[in-house]
Amino acid sequence: MNQPQFHDELTLSETAEKFGKKALELGLIPSFVVRYFRDSSQFYIPNETESEPLTPEEAYLRLRKLVEQSGQ
Repeated sequence: MNQPQFHDELTLSETAEKFGKKALELGLIPSFVVRYFRDSSQFYIPNETESEPLTPEEAYLRLRKLVEQSGQ
C-alpha cells in the first residue's frame, strides 16, 4: 500500500479501515472503532490514557505509520 488508495473522503475512510484491520492483525493496537455518520466517519483507536475521535485523515496517518513502522 505504498501508493495512496483514496480519492475522496469515503475512499480515505475505507483505506484507514484497511490499515486499522492490518494493525489489529499485527497486534499493534488492541482495538479500533469506526462510527459512521451520513457525511463522515470518526475513528477511535484506544490507548491506555485516551480515546479521542479521529478524522479519517488523522486515523489514516496514524494507522499507516504504525503498520509501516512494524515492517509489514
